[in-house]
Amino acid sequence: MDEAGRGCLAGPVVAAAVILPSDYWHVLLNDSKQLNAKQRDELRWEIEKEAIEYKVNFVCNNEIDNVNILNASFIAMNRALSELTIVPEHLIIDGNRFRPQSYNKIPYTCIIKGDGKYYSIAAASILAKTYRDDYMRTLHLEYPDYNWLENKGYPTEKHRDGIRNHGITPFHRKSFNLLSEQIELFD
Repeated sequence: MDEAGRGCLAGPVVAAAVILPSDYWHVLLNDSKQLNAKQRDELRWEIEKEAIEYKVNFVCNNEIDNVNILNASFIAMNRALSELTIVPEHLIIDGNRFRPQSYNKIPYTCIIKGDGKYYSIAAASILAKTYRDDYMRTLHLEYPDYNWLENKGYPTEKHRDGIRNHGITPFHRKSFNLLSEQIELFD
């Protein structure tokens, strides 16, 4: 499992759970951050076709504001996991922390930079990122002033300029520091 969108100022956090065939291999499959958008989109189609099963889950910005981003990431992963019809024998999760739901007794291992080490985590990384990017592109049509077509809700200067000039949208995370203004230091 992996997630996408933790560092964004707007939009959901998205998690994916992917079960690949044990002999699955693809020359491009790697951490989604190491690939360009075209490669991720090609791999998404391939993963969806070849996976034994996959599920993707979104946790919206309002829920993120209520529970914090770390807990929202755990919620998204647990929801994706609970939607699988095949129960995995063991979970491998990108990162250094995971909090399973109380009903989930599946053993798990957290793997730092796991999306660059294990195909199934890389596949989850790609699905989470591409589903989230598609969602943010759709929101961009309604809110073009924030440049979500390009930044997907991450804290770029153009995104922050949009907040300064137009305020926030219903999709912004109000619990985040949306405008990180530099404090000027004087001698």
